[in-house]
Amino acid sequence: MKIGEARRAAVDWVVRHAHSAEGYMGAYYSGSTVGLSDELELPAFSDIDIVVVTALTEPPLKPGKLVHCGVLLEVTYLSMQQFAVVEEVLSSYHLAGSFRLNTIIDDPSGRLRALQSQVALKFNDMYWVRRRCENVMKKIAEGLRAIDTNAPLHDLATSWLFPTGVATHLILVAALRNPTVRLRYSTARNVLAQYGLEQHYPRFLDQLGCTGMSPQQVEAHLIELEKTFDAAAGVAKTSFFFSSDITASARPVVIDGSRELIRTGYHREAVFWMTATFARCHKIMAADAPSGLQQTFAPAFEAMLSNLGMTAREDFSRRAKETIHFLPRLWEMAETILAVNPNIKK
Repeated sequence: MKIGEARRAAVDWVVRHAHSAEGYMGAYYSGSTVGLSDELELPAFSDIDIVVVTALTEPPLKPGKLVHCGVLLEVTYLSMQQFAVVEEVLSSYHLAGSFRLNTIIDDPSGRLRALQSQVALKFNDMYWVRRRCENVMKKIAEGLRAIDTNAPLHDLATSWLFPTGVATHLILVAALRNPTVRLRYSTARNVLAQYGLEQHYPRFLDQLGCTGMSPQQVEAHLIELEKTFDAAAGVAKTSFFFSSDITASARPVVIDGSRELIRTGYHREAVFWMTATFARCHKIMAADAPSGLQQTFAPAFEAMLSNLGMTAREDFSRRAKETIHFLPRLWEMAETILAVNPNIKK
């Protein structure tokens, strides 16, 4: 399917389902397809990200992944308050990237278009790129320092995994690339190679703990994840912000997408999202599964963590400290990219 066709489906969803909602103020595209031509094929196992902006202070829980007109969409709601100050948007590595180009789907008030034009004007300025890089560094450090080793294992794993994985986002932000979620490691690997920094990439895998994992090991974990995923999706009732990621509609992205990464030599790059999905499945089962079901699937999750070097709770805080110690070197890599990136206005 062409990206343009997928975007037309996104527009149709906004018109049919978002436009009449209370507080609706507009919508825009986000995610990995920003900047890609309508004529390109939608990458396999990718969705079209939509952000719906609302006047409500507390936006609704995001619908997440859903299929509309045969297209997998990822829908998020954000409050207009987050866009009130241009400088704050320019400083936010999650928000700014969507406004460097005209991604506006609908804007009844004109506020989003005004914001987009102001962000686009300054997006490539060194000052604001560095501010966004600082935003990434802060997120990593604060996340790793907040780890609670007394939390349930699935929450503990998540609290360590995501800030660890944000290290890849620093590389992408310095390169003026949109931060990705599932493909953050493979994308960062390619960017490091582009800037002659490929020799540093193993350090990212070291922080995750998967440097020495073989394709066969990762494939074996994927087989177990597939069983865990289906069990969690089958009992899910409680609403979590990630609930739509553990559904039949999202299954091809996680399972088939991971298998494709393994097949194409990116088996270690598949580990991040596989581990995140394991943890999310167990959070769902802890909330909604009949007694004993979570224990049935616990060994597979524990085996995945064990292969990442996480055999005791103290390992999570130890690894977090190692990543914090890695941050100065990580910042040096970002500075190298900033210095030679021809698209940054010095």
